[in-house]
Amino acid sequence: MQSDMKTPLLSTSSSATSESEAPPPSLSSPVISIIGSGDFCRSLSIRLVSCGFRVVVGSRDPGRVLRGLFPDGVELRSQREAVEAADRVVFAAVYPEHYPTLLGLREPLVGKVLVDVSNAASLSGGGRSNAERLAEMFPKSSVVKGFNVVSAWALQVGAHDGSRQVLISSDCSASKASVLQLARRLGFSPVDLGGLCASRHIEEASLTLFPSWGGPVLTTFLLFLFFYGYIFVRHILLPYLDKGENKFYQLPLVTVNETLPSVALVTLALVYLPGLLAAVLQLGRGTKYQMFPVWLDLWLCSRKQLGLLSFLCAVLHAVYSMCLTLRRAAGYTLLNAAYQQVKGGVQNSWVEQQVWRSDLYLSSGILGFGVLTLLAITSLPSVGNALTWREFTFVQSGLGYAALTLSVAHTLFFGWDLAFFPSSYPYFLPPVFLLALILPCSVLVGRILLALPCLTFRLTKIRRGWESRRQRPKHDPEPGSTGVDPPRNFGDI
Repeated sequence: MQSDMKTPLLSTSSSATSESEAPPPSLSSPVISIIGSGDFCRSLSIRLVSCGFRVVVGSRDPGRVLRGLFPDGVELRSQREAVEAADRVVFAAVYPEHYPTLLGLREPLVGKVLVDVSNAASLSGGGRSNAERLAEMFPKSSVVKGFNVVSAWALQVGAHDGSRQVLISSDCSASKASVLQLARRLGFSPVDLGGLCASRHIEEASLTLFPSWGGPVLTTFLLFLFFYGYIFVRHILLPYLDKGENKFYQLPLVTVNETLPSVALVTLALVYLPGLLAAVLQLGRGTKYQMFPVWLDLWLCSRKQLGLLSFLCAVLHAVYSMCLTLRRAAGYTLLNAAYQQVKGGVQNSWVEQQVWRSDLYLSSGILGFGVLTLLAITSLPSVGNALTWREFTFVQSGLGYAALTLSVAHTLFFGWDLAFFPSSYPYFLPPVFLLALILPCSVLVGRILLALPCLTFRLTKIRRGWESRRQRPKHDPEPGSTGVDPPRNFGDI
């Protein structure tokens, strides 16, 4: 493979030029060629021209390509003419099954950078990548994998309105540096993934669908099924089988609204439980230089997704709660209660205890929802990047526990003293809010225990590198220094 690429793709002055100040293409501008005339080629040519490059598009039959599809300044030529016109960089914007048709371009492609923008056809997980196949077909060209994860929309409207990351890999460092510089000039954020062996991962990146969300979504869905099924059996099915009461009309809205807060509360507790478990492990081991179990490592990496799913359930609960009074059943219930009050001669139905209960649980719920909203906003990269590490930790940890505490208070005020009445346990089944409180209260108690000075002091020493005697080597000349690189997942707890 050709690696002696000394001619710079862009000058220093042009690389420093911002996108808004990009000069129009001129005869002295670098010429970049694109093999292919599809949608991606058109979008890429628009972006290149807007950034001051001259663009030559190569097609197998230039006469059949409509000239109006491309911006002014783009030249339409044959594939060979386009490759010969390129100063250094040539984009291969054709499907992998058409690679053999490019073998006739081996000679004009000698010494040039061939950028492969194709994606994998399936998640095979093995075999050669498209870029590796292209490198074997053109051994005297420098093949660079990149720009395949950028959509045609992002290329047309600008990097600031779409995904900014461009994954790039190549075995030729000089050619890869040129493409990295080109990506920056186009307004993207290039990510160097190393050699061409990483191209399989880059090609499959566009096929993965929320890879880090599978476990959190499944957990939230199973929690929803559990609480929804429990409420259905306790409030609807058993009363129907025992007394003939028909409450199936509650399934679409009331039952869902009773399920969502329980799921939101338990999911929020699952965000902070792995941090407590990690702290307990470090205290028990007396060192931070041991990897966590795989399941705990995956759990720690899923906290952001669990928190956002908890926020989603809280939002849906708030919307459902506001819609309760719009139900036809709510109007009938209100009329029946008013009739019973008039029939019983009750002139004032004011109950001071119930007034305090409703105001307290509504107020704590609103405050908890507000803090949870702040957590969700700061999890956005654009917001989180504007915070220092201490600010981000304060919001996600300090305010996170505040949101969990307010949510628990909201549930306790809602339940009030119902847990102490035998009538609250029909068919010997406890209220659903008691089940939802078990895990969150355990997390809060564990956090209080870890806040004790004796445990806090020891945990702080461990995280600063101190180790217990049983963890040190017998002949360690410097206690606390193991010479082992710290693991990747012990800090953010």
